Amino acid sequence: MRRNFLQRIALTASAAALGTALALSATVVQAQENFKIMIGANPGGGYDQTGRGLGRALQEAKAAGSVTYENKGGAGGTIGLAQFANSSKGDPNALIVTGAVMVGAIVQNKPPITLDNVTPVARLLAEYNVFVVPANSPFKTMKDVVEQMKKDPASVKWGGGSKGSVDHVSVGMIAREVGVDVAKINYVPFKGGGEATAAILGGHVSVGTSGYAELEEFIKAGKMRALAVTAPNRLRGSAVPTLLEQGINVAIGNWRGVYGAPGISAAQRQKLIEAVAKAVKTRAWAEAAAANNWSPALLTGDEFAKFVDEEHARLRALMSKLGMV
Repeated sequence: MRRNFLQRIALTASAAALGTALALSATVVQAQENFKIMIGANPGGGYDQTGRGLGRALQEAKAAGSVTYENKGGAGGTIGLAQFANSSKGDPNALIVTGAVMVGAIVQNKPPITLDNVTPVARLLAEYNVFVVPANSPFKTMKDVVEQMKKDPASVKWGGGSKGSVDHVSVGMIAREVGVDVAKINYVPFKGGGEATAAILGGHVSVGTSGYAELEEFIKAGKMRALAVTAPNRLRGSAVPTLLEQGINVAIGNWRGVYGAPGISAAQRQKLIEAVAKAVKTRAWAEAAAANNWSPALLTGDEFAKFVDEEHARLRALMSKLGMV
């Protein structure tokens, strides 16, 4: 009798433990299903590639069951940032793609919501830009562009990312380096890589600039002519010369990373950091990095926050020097 009683207790305890385990498992699955990534740009550009590439990698790493994405372009990503900060408070599974473009936009536009209002998680990658012209452009080299800009700065219409972005800053650096008044640059900002690409292909801008990976297929197809890259050395597998090779003393890189929602706990932030660290070790992320010519640049937590503060100061100083702020 006593033996049966003890068996029933053991079975009850086992069932309770199993029920608890299943409940915890369901909670984890549910948390995974709620992953959301805000992309502060229209589809087709570097932010979009980064956000969706990370989402696939998070799924492969089993850190996320599914991922939803929202594109919200404008003002260098700060419109998406404001929406993210206001709508995702306390959400432990929400991320927003950030980068040098957003930092530059914050320096230039001074929006009420900045990266101080969200939670630093990780820097993911570094990349460099390429300058291109439509295939039928009279400009054959960057030297041709510079000579025309010296004659009539406004006659060269540059197209790229938002005002204050690395795209914009690099054009200002070229102008200053060759002795052209930065204030006379004719720069047209676009909300996303897709819009910029369409403007270049349509001949609506004289020269376009964006991340090399975003324009590579058009360069290889002969629809665009690549004039220069902003890297200190030629990119892996590419014959496009650097600005430095062409006598223009300009080299500037871009970076992208992710922030979490405001109001999450230290433990929730650490869980996000660990999820991202697992994601960048997956085959899905390696394939995205190779396809987009990204250089790995993982930096997490407080070290990442310190890096962003230094980037903010560096870009402010550079933009002030160029007369852009």
